[in-house]
Amino acid sequence: MLRSLKVSGEVSNLTYHASGHIYFTLKDSGAAMKAVMFKSKRSGLTYPMKAGDSVVVTGTMGVYEKGGTYQLYVSRIEPAGEGELYAKVMKLKEELSEMGMFDRSYKKPIPKYNFHIGVVTASTGAAIHDIMQITARRNPHVRITLYPALVQGEGAAHSVAQGIQMMDSLGLDVLIVGRGGGALEDLMAFNDEEVARAIFRCQTPVVSAVGHETDTTIADLVADLRAPTPSAAAELCVFSYEAFCADLQEAGRKLSSAMQQKLLSEEMQISRLRQRMLARSPQSRLRQLMQQAALMEERFGHQIRRQSELYRQRIRQYGPKFSSAMGHKLTMSGQKLSFLAAKLDAASPIKKLAGGWAYVEHDEKRVVQAGDVNRGDEISLQFQDGRIKASVTEKIMEEDHGRKE
Repeated sequence: MLRSLKVSGEVSNLTYHASGHIYFTLKDSGAAMKAVMFKSKRSGLTYPMKAGDSVVVTGTMGVYEKGGTYQLYVSRIEPAGEGELYAKVMKLKEELSEMGMFDRSYKKPIPKYNFHIGVVTASTGAAIHDIMQITARRNPHVRITLYPALVQGEGAAHSVAQGIQMMDSLGLDVLIVGRGGGALEDLMAFNDEEVARAIFRCQTPVVSAVGHETDTTIADLVADLRAPTPSAAAELCVFSYEAFCADLQEAGRKLSSAMQQKLLSEEMQISRLRQRMLARSPQSRLRQLMQQAALMEERFGHQIRRQSELYRQRIRQYGPKFSSAMGHKLTMSGQKLSFLAAKLDAASPIKKLAGGWAYVEHDEKRVVQAGDVNRGDEISLQFQDGRIKASVTEKIMEEDHGRKE
């Protein structure tokens, strides 16, 4: 029954021990209770607690045996009055997260060069003073438009939301929404759903700059970019005029160099095109053809002279061989001709007739044997010196053993 107790009271006898433990007394108008938060539980204290603070602690009641006293072993310490506010903020944060209002896909990029910056904050607070001071130092040419909103107390959330809506209609480059640091109840205007929705609907990129670096509000989560402080927001949104001029000069040098390179490249291209045009002109083509013709004529003349010389060398080389071969061929042909002439002479009918032979015909057909004629046939006998006609009176056949007809 004495576990997870919540006890409220005022802090006194506060000691931050070198060991990391925190010892203090929690009291009210009628009673007091010793309390200790060990080093292992220090994550349960999210702010710098000091003596005199009204707090609500969560812990377990136990006995300090050495002293024989009861004391509260604390696991969490919250400022009195902030517990409910914190729970309310956590609930709203969970609801808006489920709706996707913190999703990075909705975040708009913050422009690099902003010339007109809007600011929604208190007109008399340190936030606008810091923003204007940093803007004047970094770039006096940047224009700042302020919407003097209530940033704390009753009606603050509505005032901030109205300021965001109005500034969104001015065509700004970027909008800074924020204030200086404070307790949770001081920052509640930036943990309000109306302000969150106004930021989410804003078409102008929004930079949230609420509180100190350790403070995180719902406005920070919905905004396109969170800056830890208003000063940091100015550093992020206001570009340095000096750096801009240096970048501009460097860009000019690079552009000039690139243009020189481009001009040189184009001149070289024009020169190449001019050479190609000259090379393809009729006069140039004619000169090329004439040169080619002269070269071919020279090559052909050289080849003809070389071939002629080769032929002459071959003639000189093979001439004697051809003469010898032709002489031998003529000798062999003469011998063959003499042989054929002798054979022709031996086979000559005239020579045979001169030897006493006769050429016999019957009915203008040659008679080569006795069987070619019959008794009573008229035959013709051709001798060397003339022709006679005779009649067959008798035919003796050798194959019939001298049979006569």
